[in-house]
Amino acid sequence: MSEVNIKNKTKSSVFDVFKIFLKLGSTSFGGPVAHLSYFRKELVERRQWVSENQYAQLLAICQFLPGPASSQVGFSLGLLRAGWLGAIAAFVAFTLPSAILLMTFASILPYLSGDIGIAVIHGLKLVACVVVADAVLSMFIKLCPDNTRRAVAVIILGALLFSNIAWAQMLAVLAGAIFGILFCKEPDVKSSNALKVNYSKKFGLTLFLIFSFLLAMFMFAGRHDGLFEIAQIFYNAGALVFGGGYVVLPLLQDSVVATGLVDTEPFIAGYGAAQAVPGPMFAFSAYLGALIPTEHSLYVNASVALIFMFLPGLLLVAATLPLWQAVSHNKTAANAISGINAAVVGILAAAFYDPILTSGISSVFDVCVTVSGLIMLMVFKRSALFIITWCLLLSVARALFYFY
Repeated sequence: MSEVNIKNKTKSSVFDVFKIFLKLGSTSFGGPVAHLSYFRKELVERRQWVSENQYAQLLAICQFLPGPASSQVGFSLGLLRAGWLGAIAAFVAFTLPSAILLMTFASILPYLSGDIGIAVIHGLKLVACVVVADAVLSMFIKLCPDNTRRAVAVIILGALLFSNIAWAQMLAVLAGAIFGILFCKEPDVKSSNALKVNYSKKFGLTLFLIFSFLLAMFMFAGRHDGLFEIAQIFYNAGALVFGGGYVVLPLLQDSVVATGLVDTEPFIAGYGAAQAVPGPMFAFSAYLGALIPTEHSLYVNASVALIFMFLPGLLLVAATLPLWQAVSHNKTAANAISGINAAVVGILAAAFYDPILTSGISSVFDVCVTVSGLIMLMVFKRSALFIITWCLLLSVARALFYFY
């Protein structure tokens, strides 16, 4: 009887994970940083799947690894909640809406080229301003409770704003760990804050070996045609890109446009669509895969591109979690985690300024919409869907009635 109850609970958890991430994948506008803010609001604050400290640890791990950070965090949350089936459910549900939208984007492109379409896209940028501002403020209060950690967050923020180094976020996480070891003194190591997975370090090592084998095979295999070429292009891109969706786009341009597989015009159109639809920007791979000619259908091409784009990042984060679990109980590691958490706040604050704030705020009207949305979210506890509707309506009204 108890086994039946456990199985039913697992099935229910997997279904819940799928349902929640499908909602997030359909409504999470604004790019990777905004996605992380949506996750925090829904799964940390509202549903309490993990603590604030655990969530910050996940952010730090995924900032440090190559691949799509928001999808890696979502995959990890599904894994912690409902095991491997939960991880797969989280990934599929979060990615599916954007992949479908991008594959059908060509048919709706004319409708997004006028004033109303521009206003809708701008309204979505304002949504990102609201949700990321909320996440930064809330995490600053909870993860930087003393002057030491506040100083770490501010120093990291300043360093990132004035840095053009490609691996700046990785260096920021490392710097946060060093600051934490030297200056953050946790009174004890709280086991409840550890990230717990139900598989061993040995299995994690196996996943890393699979990642390494596939990377070596695709890097040294030479040029091929068909599905192997698609898998090769997108796996290499997903395995070697640091910095998330905004960084992978120029890398993909070199792989598919410079080689003549995709023309410049449709690539640029898809680039704009990837920033306008909800969900992970790495889903752009499905759009590009559908455009690459092979003997197979565009759906098969798109699916292969999508899977191999995300696969390396997901393998790496799954390989890292058991190792992180093993070391996080150590007192020195706990101090490092405190510094890393503060660094994560600084990283998010820097991303909030550029590109979220710089691309979203262009007038006093935008400031008023953002501030009002933030008050509704933080004070009146309105849902993310309410904030999306609010920002979109005001942005479209401005375009229709020409007020500022």
